Amino acid sequence: MSTDSFPQQYARTQRLTLGEPRNITVSDDGRKVVFLRSNAGDDPVNRLWLLDVESGHETMVADPHVMLGADDAEDLPPEERARRERLREGAGGITSYSTDAHSERFVCTLSGRLFVGDLHRVNVREIRTVGPVFDPRISPDGRWVAYVSGRSLRVVAAEGNDEHGFELAGPALFDEPDTVSWGSAEFVAAEEMNRYRGFWWSPNSRHVAVCRVDEAPVAVWHIADPAHPERTANAVRYPAAGTDDAVVSLHVFDAVEGTRVDVSWDAVAFPYLTDVDWIDAESLLVTVCSRDQRTIVTLRASRADGTTAEIARRTSDTWVDIVPGVPAHMGDGSLVIVDDRDGWKRLIVDGAAVTPVGMNVRAVSSVGHDEVVFTANVAEHPECQSAHRWTKAGITDLTPLDGTNSVAVGGATVVTRRASVTQPRATITVIDGDRRHEITSHAEQPLVTPRPRFVRAGVHRIPCALMMPTDHVPGTKVPVLMDPYGGPHAQRVVDSYAAHCTSQWFADQGFAVLVVDGRGTPGLGTEWERAVHLDLAAPVLEDQVDALLAVAAENPDLDLSRVGIRGWSFGGYLAALAVLRRPDVFHCAVAGAPVTEWRLYDTFYTERYLGHPGVDPAPYDRTSLLNDAHRLERPLLIVHGLADDNVVAAHTLQLSSALLAAGKPHEVLPLSGVTHMTPQAVVAENLLRHQLDFLRRSMG
Repeated sequence: MSTDSFPQQYARTQRLTLGEPRNITVSDDGRKVVFLRSNAGDDPVNRLWLLDVESGHETMVADPHVMLGADDAEDLPPEERARRERLREGAGGITSYSTDAHSERFVCTLSGRLFVGDLHRVNVREIRTVGPVFDPRISPDGRWVAYVSGRSLRVVAAEGNDEHGFELAGPALFDEPDTVSWGSAEFVAAEEMNRYRGFWWSPNSRHVAVCRVDEAPVAVWHIADPAHPERTANAVRYPAAGTDDAVVSLHVFDAVEGTRVDVSWDAVAFPYLTDVDWIDAESLLVTVCSRDQRTIVTLRASRADGTTAEIARRTSDTWVDIVPGVPAHMGDGSLVIVDDRDGWKRLIVDGAAVTPVGMNVRAVSSVGHDEVVFTANVAEHPECQSAHRWTKAGITDLTPLDGTNSVAVGGATVVTRRASVTQPRATITVIDGDRRHEITSHAEQPLVTPRPRFVRAGVHRIPCALMMPTDHVPGTKVPVLMDPYGGPHAQRVVDSYAAHCTSQWFADQGFAVLVVDGRGTPGLGTEWERAVHLDLAAPVLEDQVDALLAVAAENPDLDLSRVGIRGWSFGGYLAALAVLRRPDVFHCAVAGAPVTEWRLYDTFYTERYLGHPGVDPAPYDRTSLLNDAHRLERPLLIVHGLADDNVVAAHTLQLSSALLAAGKPHEVLPLSGVTHMTPQAVVAENLLRHQLDFLRRSMG
C-alpha cells in the first residue's frame, strides 16, 4: 500500500515494525522454526507460522481471524493490556506464545481466550476457561497448560477444558486479601527488570515455581481520563522512588498433589526477585537483588524443602546490571553469568572470564550443554552488535561484526536477524550447515533513505550519527536538531536503517539532525555507563553540548545560532533540561513524556542511579526540572499521554505549574487516551507534524 508521506507510513506501519518475522523459536532438534508475522507491512494482526528447516517451506499454523471469527474484535483483559504496555507492544493478534520442550505443541491467548494447537499440522482449538486468560504456558511435556486468571494461577489439561482444570495458587485458596496475586510479575519487574512472567514449569512438568505478589505496601495512584469525566479513574499501585515496593516471594507447587513448598532467602536484605530458572527437576536457579542494587546474589534452591545456597555474588559500589539470559546453567553444570570485570561486561563461566577485554557482552541468547551463544559489541564500534558462540575451544563469530545482529539457536540451526544502515529492511536468515533460507518479511520499505554518518566526537569520543538534508548543497547553513534518548540502557546511535528514518525525515525538512549517545548509554564499558551515578543531568547534558560543538567544528554548515532538541521519555527529560540549563546553546525543545521530578518515577530504575531520596535527597534536588523552571528563556513544547502509567502525566502538569508560577510561557500538548507509547496511527502521524511545525516556528 502506498502512502503520501513518511509520517503517514511511519504511523500506519507502527514504526516500520509490522510484517517482519518476530518472536522466533527454534526447536531443540533444529528442524523447525516457529515465529510470528502479520500479512502486510500495515497489518497489525500477527499470525503464528512454522518454517521447515529442510525445505524452507513456511506454513501458517494459527490465524486469529479464524480462531476468533472474522467479525470479532480483540477484547483484552487488563493484565494483557498491562503486559503489552510494559513490552511497548502495539501490535495485535498473537503477540506471544509458548511451546513444549520439543516444539510439537503451542498455546496462546486471544481476547482473554485460551487456544492450543499442534505445530506439525494445522490444528488449533479453544480450551474453555472459567475466566479471562493471561500469560498461558504449556508444560515441557505438552500435557498441561498453566495460565493466570485474575489474581490466580490455574492449570488445565491440554487435551481437555477447564472443567477438568484446577486453581493451583490464588488468594481464595489461602484466604488472602485482594492485594495479593499469584503467577504475575509486579510492576517494577516487568517495567525495569525484563522479568515479564511470574511462574515457571519444572523440566519434568510436575512442579511449578510461582511468584506471590502482595501490593498492599504500594501507594495507590489514580490515572483519570479528563476527556471522559464520566469514567472512573483507574487506580494503580505505583512504587515511586523512596516508597514501598510490593512484597514478592517464591513458592513451588506440585501440580499433581497440590502441595506447596516456600523458597526461603533473606528477603529483607534482598527484596527484589530478578530471575528464576530451573536447573533440573530437583533444583532452581533464583536470583535476588538488594534494594540499593549494589549486590545481586544467585542461589540454588531445593524443590523439596525450599532451602537455598549462594552460588554467585556480584557487587558494585554503584550498581549491578541485570543482563538478559543469565544467570543460567550449562548442561555440564557450569554456571554462566555476565559481570563487569576489567572495565567491560564479560561472559563468566564458573567464575572465569571467557570473553576478552574490550568485548562488551549485551545479552545471552542460549546456554547449551557445552556452549553459550551471546551478543556483544567491540569497543571500537558501540553502534554495532554481533552474535558469537563460546565453547571451551574458543569464540566463534555467528554474524558479521557490523550491523545490529541477534540470534536464536536450536540443535545445529542458527537463525540470525540482521539490520544495517546499508539495507532498508532487516533480514532473518535460517542457517543449517549449507542450507540457508531467508524468512519472508512483509515489512514496508521506508519512504525515506537515511544517510547517517557515524562519528566519534569531542574529548570523550562520544558516539554520534549526523544526518544532513538529502538535497543539501554544501556551503549552505542549516539549523540543527538534536534527536537523542541519551539515558541509561538505551542507544540511538546504532547501525540500523529503520532506527534513523524519523531523524532523516526531519533532516529532509531542512535540518542537520545530530543523534548523540553520551555517557550513561551502553556499549562503551563500565566507567562510561557509571558516569551518571547520582547525577542523571549534568554529565548527560554536557556530552550533548560537547558533541554538538565538536561535530559543528568539523561541519561548518551546521548553524549553531539555530539549535533545537527533541526527545521522548528520558529523551524528553533531556530536551527540557537542555533549554532550561543551556539556553546559550539550545534555542527550543520538544519534550515528550518527560520525567520532570525523579521522586515521581519508580523505585527500581530511579534508585539505581540516584539512590534512595530518604537517605540522600541531594541527587534528586539537582536533577529535578521543577527547580529549574524559573530559568526558561526558550520556546518549550511539552507532550504527554494522559493515560501514561509509566511516566505519569503529573510530571508534565507539575512542570507546567512551576513554569506558570515563574511567569514562563510554554506550550503543553495533552494526548487523551495515550499511554507512554503512541500506537494510535493518527496520533503518531500528527505528532511528528506538530513537532515539525513547532520547530520551524521557534527557529525561523
